[in-house]
Amino acid sequence: MNTQKRNGLLLAAALLLSGGLWAQSAHERIGKELNQKEEAYGEAAKTIWDYAEVGYQEDKSSALLQDMLSKEGFKIQKGVAGIPTAFVASFGEGQPVIGILGEYDALPGLSQDAWPSRKVLKEGAAGHACGHHLFGVGSAAAAIAVKNWMVATKQKGTVKVFGTPAEEGGSGKVYMVRAGLFDDVDAVLHWHPSDSNSASAGSSLANISAKFRFSGIAAHAAAAPDRGRSALDGVEAMDYMVNMMREHVPSDARIHYVITQGGKAPNVVPDFAEVYYYVRHPSRDVVQDMWERIVKASEGAALGTGTTVKHEIIGGVHELLPLETLAKVMYKNLTEVGGVKYDNAEMDFAKKMQTSFDVPEDKKPDPASAAKILPYEYERAGMGSTDVGDVSWTVPTVGLRTATWVPGTAAHSWQAVAAGGTSIGRKGMMVAAKTIAYTAADLFQNPKALSEAKAELDEKRGKKFKYEALLGDRPPALDYRK
Repeated sequence: MNTQKRNGLLLAAALLLSGGLWAQSAHERIGKELNQKEEAYGEAAKTIWDYAEVGYQEDKSSALLQDMLSKEGFKIQKGVAGIPTAFVASFGEGQPVIGILGEYDALPGLSQDAWPSRKVLKEGAAGHACGHHLFGVGSAAAAIAVKNWMVATKQKGTVKVFGTPAEEGGSGKVYMVRAGLFDDVDAVLHWHPSDSNSASAGSSLANISAKFRFSGIAAHAAAAPDRGRSALDGVEAMDYMVNMMREHVPSDARIHYVITQGGKAPNVVPDFAEVYYYVRHPSRDVVQDMWERIVKASEGAALGTGTTVKHEIIGGVHELLPLETLAKVMYKNLTEVGGVKYDNAEMDFAKKMQTSFDVPEDKKPDPASAAKILPYEYERAGMGSTDVGDVSWTVPTVGLRTATWVPGTAAHSWQAVAAGGTSIGRKGMMVAAKTIAYTAADLFQNPKALSEAKAELDEKRGKKFKYEALLGDRPPALDYRK
């Protein structure tokens, strides 16, 4: 081997080694900072847990996150996309631009103390049964750690935190996508609380939701029923027809509803009634087809009961578009960080909580499984819906789930609220913060991965793809929880 060739190989080996050490150094720096600030971030998450504000009413929660980021040098754009509680926090300049999503809305009617048995804090109040208090703070923590690493290493680029309200049925991110807030972003990172740890390339269900409002004629239900036309009859007739329709839709479709208003007194024919519907399927095209049939059912119900009906689209989201290019980077970093290890007190809490699970003992997972990372799967099927789906059809997007809840916990349950208010939730949040921050640092240093992700996105969307929001051009439904 000649000297020039040997020197070239040595140089290449040195560069490869230095690149590996540089990545390791980034992870070590970021991980150390997040460990040092874990208690403070846990307190911030607990404060938002206490606020428990529902969609588009997250004034205090949004302000807390904005203040946290502003103090760290992020520039804040408030009230974006016509939503008072939405924001974008930015640090740095130029490309690449890495976005991190943060949610912070609670669910109505799920108030619960941080206790392993049912203990309502305030009757009828909201609770963080989907862990979004952890989601928002964990994402902000990741962005701050990445920002400090960028300053220390003079890394070029921009990190953005997207404060996204009303994920629970309000489709907050859809309005932000529609407003073009993600147009300059090269990759978006997100996470979600769960009862296990995973970072597979997963999908979700597309979803359309709406409130159907029937109007009739009030009358005395006993003395003059012939003069009345019951709006509640319209709702019930619609529900009956939709329930018959279930036999004739794809087996992986989901339809659910609640009657939000059905009248005030049995002896008064109701002149107004309202029913709130969700329709879901892995394909938005199927959702749109089912939706047209449900609208026709409402019109038929109104015709048959002598009432009238109008409907208001409340939310509409695309299914998640999974990208393996980014998912493999995220999975590698999750395995590096590791899962959630319980101390004795947390293990005792978990075992007591599991006694409330309505499943056979042999079906309850070992609480220690919170420390494990689930195997990587391509296109892991998810049966929930999220407005992250719309983001994923706009910009390369990747996410993970971490064990902020006791293994075996169902989302949207009081058990999820309880664990989310303890150190179990905080530990899972920090696993997510580290994984997202490590992934962001890797992407800043690897433009090739970003270009490959963009190419994969373009291929999966197809050349003729044009984004259209399923909720149309309506303004944000700021009062949907009122």
